[in-house]
Amino acid sequence: MKTLRQHPILVLLITNLTVGLLTFHSYGLAWDEPLFYDYGEALKYAYTPANWFSGEFDITQSFGSSGSDHANRGPAYLLVAMPFISFLKWLGLDSASAWHLVNFLTFNLGVYLLYRLASKWMKKESALASAALFAFQPLLWGHAFINPKDIPFLTFFLGSVFFGFELIDKWNTNPQSTNLPIPQLPITDLLLASFFLGIATSIRILGPLAAILVLLYALAQEVKFLDILRKPLIWLYASLSLAVMFAAWPYLWLNPLEKFIEVFIFMSDNPTQLNVLFAGENYQAGEVPRRYFPTLLAFTLTEPAYLLIAFGVLRSFWKSDTKQKLTIAILLAWFGILLAYILLKRPAMYDGYRHFLFILPPLFIFAGFSFEFLFNLLKQNWQKFVLALCILAFGILPIIQLHPYQYAYYNNLAGGVGGVFRSYETEYWLACYRESVLGLNQLAEPGTQLFVRREPYIAAYYADSDITIRDFRAEQKDMQPGDYYLVNTRSNEDLKFLRDEPAVIEVSRLGATFCLIKKVP
Repeated sequence: MKTLRQHPILVLLITNLTVGLLTFHSYGLAWDEPLFYDYGEALKYAYTPANWFSGEFDITQSFGSSGSDHANRGPAYLLVAMPFISFLKWLGLDSASAWHLVNFLTFNLGVYLLYRLASKWMKKESALASAALFAFQPLLWGHAFINPKDIPFLTFFLGSVFFGFELIDKWNTNPQSTNLPIPQLPITDLLLASFFLGIATSIRILGPLAAILVLLYALAQEVKFLDILRKPLIWLYASLSLAVMFAAWPYLWLNPLEKFIEVFIFMSDNPTQLNVLFAGENYQAGEVPRRYFPTLLAFTLTEPAYLLIAFGVLRSFWKSDTKQKLTIAILLAWFGILLAYILLKRPAMYDGYRHFLFILPPLFIFAGFSFEFLFNLLKQNWQKFVLALCILAFGILPIIQLHPYQYAYYNNLAGGVGGVFRSYETEYWLACYRESVLGLNQLAEPGTQLFVRREPYIAAYYADSDITIRDFRAEQKDMQPGDYYLVNTRSNEDLKFLRDEPAVIEVSRLGATFCLIKKVP
């Protein structure tokens, strides 16, 4: 009990881990997963010394079957996760379940880091409430299992900021340490800050923004800019971060500077031809209106979060001294810089705003300031617990109701998941294929053919061996009466073929339909 009082975050992490271990099998493979994990397997080629000296080393062989799509996406998370994946497979888990569990554990590392960062400016109980509000957002909870790109980036970006701030704090505590020989430097803080920044930059080219926030934090702590540039500690921090990024990104080995610039230019626009359903209209991802992100941000967090965040911003500035106001402004810049980029540059956006989930943590730190204010009004711990539980229930209940499609969540301001169905994207990543195909396994006869409208390899992962999976878009002409047809409702694609035929299997939650299997008449 003493340990829990000293480290209350353990209560939240143990709760999350327990729920995660009981439910991770329920999550189906999502659209972006199989080929990305194949990339991870292919990477072993680049890190096998025998290949380096074979005389025929070809780095492109480490890009996998989807090299044209994934080679320029940094694979650092895949490299970090692979040992854990191998261990879980050795224990008997299938590949999808192993990845979903590791993805969820990575998310919970992010929850812990948010708690640690929030604890720099508030009491532990308030930081815990802030971390819990973050963890129990249905949008994030659902992505935590099935998103191996954006959730890891959120976690490593958050770690880059936290450990970078810690490094600066050590500098202020012991300024002469920056001039000491390497063995006497704050080596643990240096290595953690560099590791997280290097991994974050490999995962997503926006990683260096964390370093900018750390630099601003140093300036806010009254460290002079020229002093920063003169200290070997900072140059070690930058050099080690670059070394980690380079080591964890084989694509850069071809030509580091040229390839980095190429990726930066490419990812700054994130080009794609995907169709996006927004406010009842279909758009190309590069043509969504400017209100796309603000609207979805207003519709996809739990209702109390907005009030807590808004009041927390005001409270944090009102009750702070000048130095802390500068620090709080840096947290606000974390969100504001990216918001300005989204609104002014208007990069291609699709799948909600999953590519920008990493800008959410500072909002929940601001919510922590509101919890601090509310908790100060209450004298008894049980009163604080009840208040926090009532607020968290706005997320916990939808997490239960939407399981395992929590990322499809919309709040009551939008009309709920059922209210936005057919007007906004809900279950856009095809995770419902698992439930649909497992249902078909129970009723289909041997020799059944299942035509899948898109990404048939996901359905194939769950189909029994006596069910033949066919690609609808390439093989529609081969369909016969008695065959089955699987379609997801993303962009209302289910209305384009066999529209009026009844569904044999329907996957729905809270009034929204996600997947349908129909029998060809």
